[in-house]
Amino acid sequence: MRRQRNSKIIATLGPATSSEAMIDKLFKAGADLFRLNLSHGTHAGHRLAYRAIRRLEKKYKRPIGIIADLQGPKLRVGEFEGGEVFLKTGQRFRLDLENEIGNETRVTLPHLEIFAALKPRMDLLLDDGKIRLRVLRRGAKFAETKVITGGELSDHKGVNVPSAVLDLSPLTAKDRRDLKFSLGLGVDWVALSFVQRPEDIEEAKKIIKGKAGILAKLEKPSAIKHLKKIVCLADAIMVARGDLGVEVAPEDVPILQKQIIHACRLKGRPVVVATQMLDSMIHAPMPTRAEASDVATAVYDGADAVMLSAETAVGEYPTQSVSMMERIIKRVERDRLYAEIRITERRSPEATSSDAITAAARQVAQTVSAAAIVTFTASGSTTLRAARERPTVPILGLTPIESTARRLTLTWGVHSVRTKVLHSFREMVNTAATVAKHEEFAHPGDKLVVTAGVPFGTPGTTNILRISKVE
Repeated sequence: MRRQRNSKIIATLGPATSSEAMIDKLFKAGADLFRLNLSHGTHAGHRLAYRAIRRLEKKYKRPIGIIADLQGPKLRVGEFEGGEVFLKTGQRFRLDLENEIGNETRVTLPHLEIFAALKPRMDLLLDDGKIRLRVLRRGAKFAETKVITGGELSDHKGVNVPSAVLDLSPLTAKDRRDLKFSLGLGVDWVALSFVQRPEDIEEAKKIIKGKAGILAKLEKPSAIKHLKKIVCLADAIMVARGDLGVEVAPEDVPILQKQIIHACRLKGRPVVVATQMLDSMIHAPMPTRAEASDVATAVYDGADAVMLSAETAVGEYPTQSVSMMERIIKRVERDRLYAEIRITERRSPEATSSDAITAAARQVAQTVSAAAIVTFTASGSTTLRAARERPTVPILGLTPIESTARRLTLTWGVHSVRTKVLHSFREMVNTAATVAKHEEFAHPGDKLVVTAGVPFGTPGTTNILRISKVE
């Protein structure tokens, strides 16, 4: 099941892809990881999907990554008489804590944290930005606003406050239950929603305790202000363009996407681009040309993975969506311009022996026309460094730890393989050649560039480089 591409594909599971047979089809079509969206479905349903994926691992003898995506805080208005009202541009509208049915002049907003953060002239966005309200004055339990953009507003529509940092944990009571369930299953990644500041990552780390990687979803403008720190603290980053696109101007989203990818590339953090990538394929067998270009842009920019959401969760063409995304990735990666961009955007290694060895491995592999770079890793750090270099040859990420092999499925260019525990350098070189042949990366006579850290099993100690010949 070797993929003939570097960027990875994440497929979201849902009603359209809940059976083991459909998950199998998505994997064969090109999905490298699967996302369990805990905003929907039941624990029982997600458990069945998890077990189906693990059975596929055994069937295909390939590690498969599983992402548990937490819902995060959902800020919503209350209910209206008749279920909806029409707000006229220019009218006054009140938000408060009163437990009463709303009307054309007021509605319940059961979130003290929002009132505490509001200031005059701040804007609130309702129903994914369709309604815009401007704060005139506020108290501890209310806000008087003016309708800037009117329209229909119905029960339980969402509320966004783009210019404020809310005193809210990203982990609600539901999220904590979902997190306990997900870690109990053994998911590889936890996607953390509603990240506003570095402290949100630190809070999640204390609970997760290394049992899964933290995939921080950047969907709040406040998170962008702390981008470097968040990138350093998280294990991977997701450009969550759906919610981000509500809280910032549409013309700013592409710029922020590039800034986030750039920051992740500098640090060597895997980065995922998500939301509406092939949105029209929910109901059509082909994407629009603009959507194809959107996926291609993410690949040109250096994204480690691109994600399908509703396209595979509820869409009418889930396997075709995965196949189309794979076709686009392959086409981009064959482009000469893609290779040129990869070279020009390569960053200087950090002043450490580990980075120096890894940078040298990329150069040596190119010079000697190696079939692959083979990394031996326990924590994944050696392999992540190799991927940061964006080499021109494939990366074989070998590890004795199953969870590490699964997490590395998110990383650009890495074909991860679980091996036995190694005890000597000679055993390491022999294993590299054996696995490279078995996984169809090399043939007798080919050269491999091997990197590892000694003593074995010590995280962050990439200190060996060896050129070996496959016998």
